[in-house]
Amino acid sequence: MPSFPQPGSVTICEINRDLVTADALSDSEAKDTYGKLLGMVFNPVPFQSLEDPAQPPPASNAAVSQPKGFGMITSSLKHIFLPNDIDLLPEVALQGVSWHQHKHILAFISGSNQVTVRDYEDSGKEPCILTSESQRDVKVLEWRPNGGKSLSVACKGGICIWAASYPGNAASVRSGSASFLGALSRGSGTRWTLVDFFRSSHGEQISALSWSPDGRYLASASYESSSFTIWDVAQGTGTPIRRGLGGTSVIKWSPTGDYFFSGKFDGTFYLWETNTWTSEPWSSASGFVTMPTYYQLICQR
Repeated sequence: MPSFPQPGSVTICEINRDLVTADALSDSEAKDTYGKLLGMVFNPVPFQSLEDPAQPPPASNAAVSQPKGFGMITSSLKHIFLPNDIDLLPEVALQGVSWHQHKHILAFISGSNQVTVRDYEDSGKEPCILTSESQRDVKVLEWRPNGGKSLSVACKGGICIWAASYPGNAASVRSGSASFLGALSRGSGTRWTLVDFFRSSHGEQISALSWSPDGRYLASASYESSSFTIWDVAQGTGTPIRRGLGGTSVIKWSPTGDYFFSGKFDGTFYLWETNTWTSEPWSSASGFVTMPTYYQLICQR
């Protein structure tokens, strides 16, 4: 049974269910312990937005706070019961940071239109900055399971799909993609290529992403729309699915891929069976459905 930290100590990390503590965050002993156990120390990643501070931010239905580090990026979202009935909501956390599932690679939102990728296994290299004219007002990002180094980025009007490129082995752009794809990252490390862009049907702001466990399908949703979309990534085609009238607040695949969860701002949520895409409606008594609400509901069921 793991022991609790002593009063006044600072928890540095958790390794194999044991908490590594120190007297202060700057304590070198804690860093040495961390490095010996994992074989690596994750140094801070300084970054600066490439955007011109004199230029106004792009028009959007949500105002994003400026990033200040590796915390979750939040935004003031709109409460949507019906598409035309909008009220302001308190801040809702979005996934502004994502660790790769199998590699020591960190991706995070470092500006309203840019994403920074730091590969700790590519020692001595600077972080890569992913930018594109298609990537505007970034809200969420998530690595593709079983997809190597492939990252999905939700933004205004669609989803950018980035993939790592290497000398002599460039990432391939999907056949039929628009000619503006293929933008390269900035940085001295691994190059990243924009290999696809999934355009949302009505140009809405994409605010939620979830990959199927096998990495074949990508689900996307928006607080501006009552439907979510299942994308066949290889084909680049999306199928919208709609239940209810409220804007979608959260989506999540089950670990096996057999079920899919979608929650709305009006407190209703649906558990979908993914073979037939039929669903059962439920409701939450604690207000609109967020990710913490999702985990509470799963535990209760």
